[in-house]
Amino acid sequence: MGGADALDRALLTAHAAGDGAALARLYAQAADQAEAEGQEARAGFYLTHAYVFALEQGDAAAGVLHARLKALGREE
Repeated sequence: MGGADALDRALLTAHAAGDGAALARLYAQAADQAEAEGQEARAGFYLTHAYVFALEQGDAAAGVLHARLKALGREE
């Protein structure tokens, strides 16, 4: 199984565990992968999730994620 399958499994595991910090990190990783594949809509979806989980955790990465969403035109 490829990297995407491993990432999907990790996301499911983090959701099941309620691990918000891991979810923020994993969704950001999924967004990176989608961007690298030129899939902007998918990247925006994952970035939005990463941002929300980062905000919930008080993670400093929220600022960077917000800036990335703005660059994609998905946030003011």
